[in-house]
Amino acid sequence: MAARRWYWWLSGSVIVLDQGTKLLAETLLIFHQPVPVLPSFNLMLTYNTGAAFSFLDDAGGWQRWFFLGLGLLVSIGLIVWLRRLKSEDHWLAAALALILAGAVGNLIDRAWFGQVIDFIQVYYDHWYFPVFNIADISINIGAALLVLDSLRRRNA
Repeated sequence: MAARRWYWWLSGSVIVLDQGTKLLAETLLIFHQPVPVLPSFNLMLTYNTGAAFSFLDDAGGWQRWFFLGLGLLVSIGLIVWLRRLKSEDHWLAAALALILAGAVGNLIDRAWFGQVIDFIQVYYDHWYFPVFNIADISINIGAALLVLDSLRRRNA
């Protein structure tokens, strides 16, 4: 049981990192003004009232409550799943903890502000990837680990 607590610390640490970087972004960046950091990488404050890639961003406001409820249900499901894991399920626990952290990080934004704070912009030439945040990175890394764990189990 004690070994599993590490994954709760992983989730909590990512949530704190996510919220801290969002606070810094709101404090130090000006809305929609890119700050070049590296070639093809800017910091740029923006807000997303929709879901991934601004899906339903202009839906009129109901989407806040829909995504808030959906995020809450997903988070509860992930907590239940994490609590039921066997102690040897390290990769799966790390994957779920990262996905949970990202979901909660964006859920906090929706609850407090009605939108998600994004500030990481990656681009190439004239192609710009949608602006994202640490919570989004955590969800994507967790999803990749989930796929890798699934493949590892299938080949075991």
